[in-house]
Amino acid sequence: MGGRRHGLIRARKAAIYTQESLAHALDMDMKTVGTWERGEAEPVPYKRPKLAKLLGISLAKLEELLAEGTAGVPAEPAPADEPAAPSPAPSPAPRGGLLLPVIVDGRPVLMPLDGATAATSGLGSLLPPALVAGDEANLPAAQAAEWDAMSPLSRRSLLTNGFAAAALPALGLDDLHRVAEAMADARRYFDGPVLDYFSRQLDICKSDDGTLGPAKTLPLVLGVVGAIEEHARDVKPSIRRDLLRLGAESAEFAGWLYRDVRDFGRTLYWYDRAMEWAQEANDPAMQGYVLLKKAQLAFDQREPQRMLTLAQAVQHGPWSLPNRVQAESVQQEARAEVMLGATADAVAPKLDQARQLLGARDDGASTLGAHYNDTLLTMQTAICYTEAGAPRRAVELYDESLVEDRFSPRDYGFFLSLRAGSLALAGEPDEAARTGVESAARADSTSSRRTKQELVRVLEHLRPWTNRPAVTQLREVVAS
Repeated sequence: MGGRRHGLIRARKAAIYTQESLAHALDMDMKTVGTWERGEAEPVPYKRPKLAKLLGISLAKLEELLAEGTAGVPAEPAPADEPAAPSPAPSPAPRGGLLLPVIVDGRPVLMPLDGATAATSGLGSLLPPALVAGDEANLPAAQAAEWDAMSPLSRRSLLTNGFAAAALPALGLDDLHRVAEAMADARRYFDGPVLDYFSRQLDICKSDDGTLGPAKTLPLVLGVVGAIEEHARDVKPSIRRDLLRLGAESAEFAGWLYRDVRDFGRTLYWYDRAMEWAQEANDPAMQGYVLLKKAQLAFDQREPQRMLTLAQAVQHGPWSLPNRVQAESVQQEARAEVMLGATADAVAPKLDQARQLLGARDDGASTLGAHYNDTLLTMQTAICYTEAGAPRRAVELYDESLVEDRFSPRDYGFFLSLRAGSLALAGEPDEAARTGVESAARADSTSSRRTKQELVRVLEHLRPWTNRPAVTQLREVVAS
């Protein structure tokens, strides 16, 4: 039997995978991943490229990690007359640095960042100034005492469990200590305040998403989800259900972020995790909401039959959903029907029903779909008209309601791309191209591949006018 592959374990944790989630991504049993890490077996050759990609490392690096525990090569014992070399003491966590999650090949990887680099990169506020500068002697006594009170194990636990540096400004050192202990000993320390902290961080991510985009939002969201996934089995039973409920909300949001970068495989994976956790948490409303999100994904994938049945399932499932969520599901059903051949007039009653539901009073107890409003319904109605072959009616709706200050930068750019498509189908190529160029600028600033993909479709609609200067400019912008 080979030795334990500690490097492989560290690589998995740095990529924010548990054994279970990595096995799911590789379509295999969790026990198999465990045998790799214990040095009892090796991945078959055809699985290794995918494993390396998921871990965010090169194939050569993976082979190096696998060689660490090669079976049949036991560690050489020290001679009988010679004492074994003492194990090196664990090095303390560096005071002037932190680990920062970054996206590498679509996966978050923890990168070491020293204090000087943190300062020059605008991240100096994440740690006490004296620690960032490496000047421990001038660290204020109170901060020094608090920082020293956190053991190296606690600091390392906080960082190696995928906790994003962007979270730190919201924590005092007392809170930092508490969260670190929760990561190290979930059963003892994962309590209400820690859950409240993760919930606040998720709310911040959601509010920042439309401005910062998925590339900057995903690391922290995956850090929260990873902590929940890692520790859900270890927490006290009294806190487990609340943890899983927060996990379902976090996983649903992670799925949306992957949808925005058009990674549909990971989108579906996180929606499935959200559904599983919502079921275990006995949260039927979240289960219905996840079905709505899957209906939206089916639209992106141009699968109207699946979109139709999912939207209908949202409306008729065994749950009580806010009227705004029901309104969106009715609108999704209408859109699926026009994609399957219905006319705009045929689905008009459903669109009216959606608007009536949206205007009905909710009891305010649920926050599901809180972002959904009359303006978004109008945008989606315009999409429905375009799909039904009535692009001029869609353009009228865009002109009435597509106002920049009503949307986040990312969403405004996305709906501009849809307006450009409607203009192209309505025979207005120059205005379509100009709108597309404006949309592309927002897509670049928020890393929205979903918007970029819509602009590719706009160029398809503009093919009859390919030699017009405005269309040429749009093509160059999209290709850049």
